[in-house]
Amino acid sequence: MSDARPLVLLIEDTPSLAALYVEYLRREPIRVVTVATGGEGIAAIRGHAPAAVLLDLNLPDMPGMEILKEVTTNKYGCSVIVVTAHGSINVAVEAMRHGAYDFLMKPFDPDRLKVTLRNALAHQKLLTMVETYRETFDRTGLGCLIGSSLPMQQVYRIIESAAPSRATVFVTGESGTGKELCAAAIHQLSPRRGGPYVALNCAAISRELIESEIFGHVKGAFTGATVDRDGAASRANGGTLFLDELCEMDLSLQSKLLRFLQTSSFVRVGGNHEETADLRFICATNRDPFVEVRAGRLREDLFYRLHVVPVHMPPLRERGEDVLLLANYFLSRFAEEEGRHFRGFAPDAEAALLNYDWPGNVRQLQNAIRNAVVLNDGETVTASMLPAPLTTVASSAAAPAAAAATTVHAAEVGDIRPLADIERETIERAIALCGGNIPRAAELLDISPSTIYRKRQRWLEDGVAVSPAS
Repeated sequence: MSDARPLVLLIEDTPSLAALYVEYLRREPIRVVTVATGGEGIAAIRGHAPAAVLLDLNLPDMPGMEILKEVTTNKYGCSVIVVTAHGSINVAVEAMRHGAYDFLMKPFDPDRLKVTLRNALAHQKLLTMVETYRETFDRTGLGCLIGSSLPMQQVYRIIESAAPSRATVFVTGESGTGKELCAAAIHQLSPRRGGPYVALNCAAISRELIESEIFGHVKGAFTGATVDRDGAASRANGGTLFLDELCEMDLSLQSKLLRFLQTSSFVRVGGNHEETADLRFICATNRDPFVEVRAGRLREDLFYRLHVVPVHMPPLRERGEDVLLLANYFLSRFAEEEGRHFRGFAPDAEAALLNYDWPGNVRQLQNAIRNAVVLNDGETVTASMLPAPLTTVASSAAAPAAAAATTVHAAEVGDIRPLADIERETIERAIALCGGNIPRAAELLDISPSTIYRKRQRWLEDGVAVSPAS
């Protein structure tokens, strides 16, 4: 069984000190590995990056600062605590500038070592969590879907989880939210991506023809059926069949669709022998499927057969600044198509886009941007170039903005002081109240002593007087 405890690498050339530090940390929930030279330290880090490094800066074969630069440059993902002697604050500050998490001045007691190391490990764990968050949640799109808002991050997670399986996906959402793009993204991420993707809008086909569109027909099945014709089920064999606006389907056809789902077999309109198709179903509706079931317009058994993995596409009004992300994407695309010179939006246009509630969702936004591009030209899209009712939104938003600007200008701006000055005065006052004891002041300010040392060093370099410290 692998040891899950975080690994700490101790690089110390004095055997007695190395043994002492290991003893200090004996009861900590960590694994400690010790090496005596810089070369051994670099080899150990390259072989298996530890969570933290305790680094003596005075090593026999190379300066410890070189190891610190190696870790920082190559982003090994470990917190480095440098150990220095003789109270050399300048060296410690230089190490912090090169990426060290903190420093210890010899001699130090066991508690100081343990607290510093615990903080370094917690810091590294937090950085790892943030990086994982960025990779998992901080995306601007997936497939043809665009958006970085939290509701869209949830959609991306469901898509990525559901795509590898054979499970049927039921997509809901208002008209224009991108349900078909969601279905296409699932297909592209699935093992069936090499097979066909067939989309069928049940609302766009008459009740008389929908069965033929799904299952196909044989010659002579009805007036106009002059040849045998494959339906969507046959064309999607080995791939994915997306049925949009499922709730528009006639109840009699719903029963045939249910049988197809259960047996993978179907009969063409006018035919008399069964055919089979291996495909994955994705369906969508802009209605509430539970309401449709209660109203008797959607078969309950079909609904629960299809409603395996639900995905809800959020309306654009709930997606925050995704509006601007999408608007800029459409602007770039349409400007290229139409030979226009637009590169972005003016502030008043951005405000109008953000303040509108978009009842038609992404489809309405797309049409609004195309309208502005087709009818205008220039470097930036202004609010006056946007179609109604966005121009009305822009006008109503301008009045509060003007009032707010007047209020700011009327404020007593002389009372506003730079934040850096307030921070320096707070730190210096804390040091004075603690009798020059910087570690005590840092504890009361809830910051690291190294932070205070680093800031005071920078203030001295900038010619700012600082109070004496003990």
